[in-house]
Amino acid sequence: MTPPPRRPLIRRSISASLSLALAAFGTAAAVVLSGAPPAQAAGVPAPSPMAVPGRGATVPFKEQEAEYAATNGTLIGPNRLYGTLPSEASGRQAVTLDAVGEYVEFTLTAPANAMSFRYSLPDNAAGSGRDASIDVTVNGASPKAVPVTSKYGWYYGGYPFNNNPGDTNPHHFYDEARTMFGSTLAAGTKVRLQVSSTAASPSFTIDLADFEQVAAPTAKPSGALDVVAEFGADPTGAADSTAKIQAAVDAGRAQGREVYLPQGTFQVRDHIVVDKVTLRGAGPWYSVLTGRDPSNRSKAVGVYGKYAGDGGSSNVTLKDFAIIGNIQEREDNDQVNAIGGALSNSTVDNVWMQHTKCGAWMDGPMDNFTIKNSRILDQTADGVNFHYGVTNSTVTNTFVRNTGDDGLAMWAENVPNVKNKFTFNTVILPILANNIVTYGGKDITISDNVMSDTITNGGGLHIANRYPGVNSGQGTAVSGTTTAARNTLIRTGNNDYNWRFGVGAIWFSGLNEPINATVNISDTEVLDSSYAAIHLIEGASNGLHFDNIKIDGAGTYALQIQSPGTATFTNVVATHIAQSNPIHNCVGSGFQITRGSGNSGWYADPPACTGNWPDPVWTNGGVPGGGSGPTDPPTDPPTDPTDPPTDPPAETGNLAKGRTVTESGHADVYSASRAVDGDANSYWESTNHAFPQTITVDLGAAKAVKRLVLKLPPAAAWSTRTQTLSVSGSTDNGTFNSLKSSAGYTFDPSSGNQATVTLPGTPSRYLRLTFTANTGWPAAQLSELEAYTS
Repeated sequence: MTPPPRRPLIRRSISASLSLALAAFGTAAAVVLSGAPPAQAAGVPAPSPMAVPGRGATVPFKEQEAEYAATNGTLIGPNRLYGTLPSEASGRQAVTLDAVGEYVEFTLTAPANAMSFRYSLPDNAAGSGRDASIDVTVNGASPKAVPVTSKYGWYYGGYPFNNNPGDTNPHHFYDEARTMFGSTLAAGTKVRLQVSSTAASPSFTIDLADFEQVAAPTAKPSGALDVVAEFGADPTGAADSTAKIQAAVDAGRAQGREVYLPQGTFQVRDHIVVDKVTLRGAGPWYSVLTGRDPSNRSKAVGVYGKYAGDGGSSNVTLKDFAIIGNIQEREDNDQVNAIGGALSNSTVDNVWMQHTKCGAWMDGPMDNFTIKNSRILDQTADGVNFHYGVTNSTVTNTFVRNTGDDGLAMWAENVPNVKNKFTFNTVILPILANNIVTYGGKDITISDNVMSDTITNGGGLHIANRYPGVNSGQGTAVSGTTTAARNTLIRTGNNDYNWRFGVGAIWFSGLNEPINATVNISDTEVLDSSYAAIHLIEGASNGLHFDNIKIDGAGTYALQIQSPGTATFTNVVATHIAQSNPIHNCVGSGFQITRGSGNSGWYADPPACTGNWPDPVWTNGGVPGGGSGPTDPPTDPPTDPTDPPTDPPAETGNLAKGRTVTESGHADVYSASRAVDGDANSYWESTNHAFPQTITVDLGAAKAVKRLVLKLPPAAAWSTRTQTLSVSGSTDNGTFNSLKSSAGYTFDPSSGNQATVTLPGTPSRYLRLTFTANTGWPAAQLSELEAYTS
């Protein structure tokens, strides 16, 4: 089975108190704060993503945060600074235990026979992780040692990251462990996580615990094939069962019978390839697939449809089991995901996915695929990605936490994604990028979800024409109607350590080309955003409609406008915005706002355009607290962040390439677009014998440009010439101010046929070059106009 070609996912770069009881707003749901028991850890009360009525996944567990439990440990946080331990904790708070006898004690609110808990151990010096154990006690007795490890956490360096503690940028600190009690504990029972030794780990940081009443194992369905009894698979996990489970699956297809995974842990070292078959377990707490090839690390446990190039698979059901892998690094070219391939007319139901690269990376074309009632935890990359022509497919009622990249994503690379839906999901703590995103796509629905605690280089909800293969020429750009309704976003958006400024909770990008579609955002709460609530950047975003939106708490602005666009706002109410002017907009009239009725708290005329990125002020559910994002990925241990830049943040690369450009005129076919196409051999030539002549490039947003590189074709046939020109800048394409007075610039083919113009870095969206003379031809000529911030 030949996998489709892979492409690395190069990630760009990505004051008043919040009410303690948030009332319902229109049709938006009310968020209930988790109460802290008296005289306990005294965590700061904060909105919980598990307490949003009618939205998000309906989960089988009751969650309790360590910061509100009884403890003699040390409360850490709240803190959202990337690279710090509390920044990756749920609610940005946790409890550290660093001595024998220290504990966190939870009191059950409902009967439970199982628990999972989220924790962090320090890495070891080699970066390979440490193994330890922590005791679980019930009402102070019967301690049970539960294994814990740091080998699935602690990544370093730049994307796609490494396991070298000597590098910078430590992150992805937490993991989850699970255990069953052996009997049902009554409500009111006290369950304690307690340190019995610090020999294997000097500390244990506890984030939360989930308590669950797990049903008895599901018996083998009548007529099903048993992978153990009939095919000899090993339920102890000692022997490699890959071939035997594959044989059972193949027989199930041939005979039209279900295949049953009984209770046990099965070692699987490669993909189980499924087609026209049902693979069912005894339940995700009982039937577990795990494993990895000991010599070929690109082979690991996974249940895959055939790749589309091999015909794809269809009519598959995967149900009631767990895939818990052993992936400890990120390698984008390896197909080491829990579920993959192409699966049309197929369903994944109640599957637990953990410690794989992605929960489900689906490579189309494929149609009518559903993931539901599932858990996706502790991934090194995406939770789910509908990639390459996935249509009419859904992720619903699924719980996602601690992914290494986008929580739920659709990426229409080269082949359209059409009519897909992400609904009623809870997506928490993506360590990189966004909670939920669609890169391109037609008639997409993202509704009734809860998103919380974005860590870095992304926001809560992202709609974008970004990433390779997303463009209208191939029908893959954002098109039709995108619907994002009845979502709740909590503490989403964060600092982008490449851009060095904040990304909004809901954000839009037209990097590849402008968004020209209908995008409806309605009946949505945006709570305690780390930076801006709504954010536009790159290219342009048109056709946005915001209706019945509650913004309560934003670390910087209600609106952060860094690119043109059009948007309507009706019943949009903003409170507790950190900046006195709630809009940052340096594109002026390039962003057109149409205001309907019922708006308040977010509009200002004129908006702010200060050239400064303010420190965010985080409400943390009731206690204001500030913090400036690090200007570089933090070192290990993290250092105090520096102040944000006083000028608009530097961006690397040629800012003019591919941008909209206008001219006073051109000769023959030599239009101005040739000066920003990235090809030094094509060129713009103005109308002849008609000085002065101008060329103007729209950078999409105000940029602090400090250097222009002007080029002519490098061919020797071009003789040396001097062109006399000046440079001016504007924020609105109306009033231009001088950035560089008129001077002569020599272009010599023997030295590259280019000239450099230094500029003062005054923020300008529009740059205009005015030519008054050319010693080599009676017109202005440019093959490339390049703009840089350094």
